[in-house]
Amino acid sequence: MVAITSCESIYTDQSDCPSGLDLYFRYDYNMSYVNTFHKKNDCLTVYVYDSEGNFVATRTEAGDVLADEDYHMEFDLPEGNYNIIAYGGMFCERSSFTLSNYSAKSVPNKMSDIYVELNHHNFTSDKQLHNHFHGMEKVVMDSEFVQDTVYMMKNTNNIRIILQQAQGEPIASSDFTFTVTDDNTLMDYKNSVVPNGVITYSPWTCGEEVIGSTDQGDTPTSVAFAEFSTARIMAGAGSRLTITHNKTGDEVLSIPLDKYLLLLRSELYADMPAQEYLDREDEWSMIFFLDSGLRWINTHIVINDWTVRLNHIEI
Repeated sequence: MVAITSCESIYTDQSDCPSGLDLYFRYDYNMSYVNTFHKKNDCLTVYVYDSEGNFVATRTEAGDVLADEDYHMEFDLPEGNYNIIAYGGMFCERSSFTLSNYSAKSVPNKMSDIYVELNHHNFTSDKQLHNHFHGMEKVVMDSEFVQDTVYMMKNTNNIRIILQQAQGEPIASSDFTFTVTDDNTLMDYKNSVVPNGVITYSPWTCGEEVIGSTDQGDTPTSVAFAEFSTARIMAGAGSRLTITHNKTGDEVLSIPLDKYLLLLRSELYADMPAQEYLDREDEWSMIFFLDSGLRWINTHIVINDWTVRLNHIEI
């Protein structure tokens, strides 16, 4: 939505009249549909390109000023058509993404030259990724003062995997190797994932947790967990979760991650497009149940506290 304001020409002194482009930023592309931009972003970089995709201006903001719900960024632009590209979390001290082939002090001259890449080590990552956001907006400057809003999307996910033995026997995370593989380290200016090579994500944290007692007595039930931090997950792009038992070398499970995450959409959000669901949700929890031989009981799983029955899902 664009709101255009101008001062009445009858006023002689128009020194207090606003001018230029006034940009607001909003992140409500989440499952709560609530704007949390001011809570999630600690730095913001905006690039302005003209209608031909040529660089015009850029500005970066960081710190407490972004915590203001009414924060906005101003640009002095002449009349014309512009493309706005915004990134949250990219030029912070703890950022996990960078402009590919460019430094923080250099800017792509053409909008089509913008590529953002996940920081990785030889296509492996075992870090908790810093929040990363993207937004894009077309702006028409057809008056002295234009207000507009850039709507942001979060590109980072946290996925918590839990293994629970069905009879309540304790499980150690160190007995397993957990990996997620995907080709999602590079995104273009439109935030589309570009093929760049398969990355292997390892857990940024893992361990054991006591969740209660068994039905037979007061023995605590201990589960193993592993948490992954990944870049944007695309529907049908081949992301895969694999868990291997270290002692035997046997695969406990190897499943198409995106398809299993989307099982919850089928149960609760059937009308929401698959990619929209994967983009709106950014915190995932998946519980897998194992038998006494530490084999996966593939009849049901729990995703974000909802039990999902498995009916011949392709794995």
